[in-house]
Amino acid sequence: MAGVFKNVFGSQSSGAASDDDFADFVEAPNPSPASLVADTTTVPAYSTSGAVPYTKWYRVWERTSPKDFMQEAMIMPFILLIVIFHVWGTRKNRRKARDWAKAHIPALQKEFAVVGFDGIARPAEDDSVSVELVNPESLLKERAANEFAAYATGRQNVAFLDIALKMPKRYNPITYFMEYIFSFFFESWEAPAQKYEALMYAFDGKEKDLIPVLGKDTSTLKVNQSTYDGFIWAVVHKSHMRKFRTERYDASMTFSKDHPRLPSWVTVMSESAEITENLLTADLAQAIEKAGHDFEYLIVTDQPIDKPTKIEETTPKKRMQLSVNLASDYASTLPLFNQFLRLTDRLVQVAHWRGEVMRKVRNTREEEIKKLRRVEEEEKAEERKLAAEKVKKEERERILRGMTAEEQRKFLERESQKGQRKSMKKYSRKG
Repeated sequence: MAGVFKNVFGSQSSGAASDDDFADFVEAPNPSPASLVADTTTVPAYSTSGAVPYTKWYRVWERTSPKDFMQEAMIMPFILLIVIFHVWGTRKNRRKARDWAKAHIPALQKEFAVVGFDGIARPAEDDSVSVELVNPESLLKERAANEFAAYATGRQNVAFLDIALKMPKRYNPITYFMEYIFSFFFESWEAPAQKYEALMYAFDGKEKDLIPVLGKDTSTLKVNQSTYDGFIWAVVHKSHMRKFRTERYDASMTFSKDHPRLPSWVTVMSESAEITENLLTADLAQAIEKAGHDFEYLIVTDQPIDKPTKIEETTPKKRMQLSVNLASDYASTLPLFNQFLRLTDRLVQVAHWRGEVMRKVRNTREEEIKKLRRVEEEEKAEERKLAAEKVKKEERERILRGMTAEEQRKFLERESQKGQRKSMKKYSRKG
């Protein structure tokens, strides 16, 4: 019994340590925390603190070498070049747009009550605030890094004016150079150009429809005097004439002829010589000549640009459009821009043609409408034919479903014989 108690209380003479059955339950020694004080014999001489164990994880200069970054070193110059090119191209396009605005926005502010997309009218001429204090650049809208837009409204005889500035994609070096390369090798590929296109819509006596607020009191408006006859007339640079005629439906309805008032590198496209004599003033011809080769085209039209596919698309929409390249000095092209802004006044004044001229203009449009009507009638006839065939087919299937197998066989034989007789008749008629 005494031996048992000695074993329970862990006697020193116990043989528990030698007992293999209880070897798994022997308690492991408690771990002792490692000393935070590093052994000075193992710490390098350049270590300033012994509190943190030495490791290479945060010592990049010891784990790596310049050879490990060879791929990055080869890619980074191209990325840096693209970023620099993008910043340069974006800033240059914005600078071009700013220069255009500084030269042309004052002219717009003199002609229109509202310039810009905010709808705020400019100060009156007798106000203390001068028009020149308006920041021209703030009146432009940047649609893309190579496209800018301007807007103006609030002028007699003009509903509104849209201006689009188009520039090369200088912010993308790949696209920028590829467009130049393709234009050099392929004639159909247009070279990138920097230009502005101004599109002006005429009221044409529709002030009350376009401005509902004015419908209440129009006693002071000269609504009836803002109308003029519809026609197509253009002055085009000869280097753009082929593309101009092929890409525009309205230009294809005119004939080309040089004019003694104009330089040799431009031509007139008109429906009547009388129209040219009344619209081509000396000031306009001088402005076109002064613009030089920056001038592309000026057109007055009432027909769509794209060829109409329906009669509804031939409804006249009177408008004027000017396309001019962006010049380094706008002193040469600004007179043409001013002539363009006042062109509607000239149209309202003189564009009321004789009956013979209007008869010729209407005949051209009526011929085009007849062609569209003929095509539309052919399409409707084809639709009626398909609908009749569909009804006939459904009736045939209904009859066949109500027959027995023998009756269906006889019915199909009769159809086959009838078809053969028809083909024989056609053959005999051809013979």
